[in-house]
Amino acid sequence: MSAGSENLVILIGRAGKDPDMRFTPGGKAVTTLSLATNENWTDQNGERQQRTEWHRLVFWHTNAENCAKLVTKGRQLYIIGRLQTRSWEDRNGNKRYVTEIHVTKWQLLDSMNRSEEEGTKTGTREDSHDGSLDASGSDPDYLQDIPF
Repeated sequence: MSAGSENLVILIGRAGKDPDMRFTPGGKAVTTLSLATNENWTDQNGERQQRTEWHRLVFWHTNAENCAKLVTKGRQLYIIGRLQTRSWEDRNGNKRYVTEIHVTKWQLLDSMNRSEEEGTKTGTREDSHDGSLDASGSDPDYLQDIPF
């Protein structure tokens, strides 16, 4: 039996800024957001320490639109997604890389104020794309449309 593999990320953190929604040349909504997670521990001297890790999130389609409508800086989110690293050449010809979390499911964890509650009963959003590769083994078409 061969071993399988899984690309699964689960995070709970706070939005570091308001979402940035754009559209691909093909008209597909894509929203990016930074998410902060904190690690707390006590060092050898008994002093409390904290480290913040920043994650770049990418939302697609309905997830992108809902994120842009509901999320603001500081909101607490529960995220399920997959890691994806992409590369490009910068203006100087240097190869650059970025690792992102492509969100497949998400939920707001903190309470909404009254104006945000209008039009939605839950912050749960699920994308219709399952994140799998197509039969050729390449990324789905919408990943080729990233405008940034």
